[in-house]
Amino acid sequence: MDNLQEYDDPVSYDQENDPYTEDIFFLAKWAEMVKGTIIDLACGTGRASIPLAKQGHNLIGVDLHKGMLEQAKRKSENLQIDWFEQDCSRLDLPVKSPFIFMTGNSFQHFLTNEAQDQLLTSVNKHLDNDGVFIFNTRFPAEEEILQSAVEEYWKSYKEDGQNVDVYTVEEYDALNQIQGCTTIRRYEDGNERKTNIRLRYVFPQEMERLINANGFQILHLFGNWKEAPISNDSKEMICVCKKTVK
Repeated sequence: MDNLQEYDDPVSYDQENDPYTEDIFFLAKWAEMVKGTIIDLACGTGRASIPLAKQGHNLIGVDLHKGMLEQAKRKSENLQIDWFEQDCSRLDLPVKSPFIFMTGNSFQHFLTNEAQDQLLTSVNKHLDNDGVFIFNTRFPAEEEILQSAVEEYWKSYKEDGQNVDVYTVEEYDALNQIQGCTTIRRYEDGNERKTNIRLRYVFPQEMERLINANGFQILHLFGNWKEAPISNDSKEMICVCKKTVK
């Protein structure tokens, strides 16, 4: 199954997701601590890259999806951002960075242990010594992974002036820790668009071993972008990792 269906319409993606800004303040704080080019992995249409560039930082945005990058370029004219179409697990960039981040729960697109290792190895190679890597992933709480396998209403938003109601159908594969999600968007004019995506979940103790095994140490593990302690009630994990130099 194509795991990029959710991103086939970048303009629609922006209209649905651009209002989300909870991570920007957090990332900006860490950006102020470093000098050099900052790398945004799985950058999409530049939702996080563009605000940081407007604050005066030099950015590189990397994404596998050509259409998302084209939309990012249209939105970022006259800003200091270089865009690269690459697989984040096989980065080949012209610089190393003191600060790399990956938001939007993009870490969950790496579905196997091997894919996660490849991603973290790739990030490690492109970080300066003692560089910082920040990423987030949905917290595998019971209510998160055991969602309904029947259609449920999720949210509404406006696209090109018309209301869009969004519904989801989800099914969790416990053996592989992968959630299969079908998203149905019903438009006011009667049209309907359906996309599918698979997302890998990682548990906190598993995450700690994964990070340590790939040349990092966890500096902070937060339960949200406001730096709340992680708990059984958390909705996500914010991982702040430092490259270790042996």
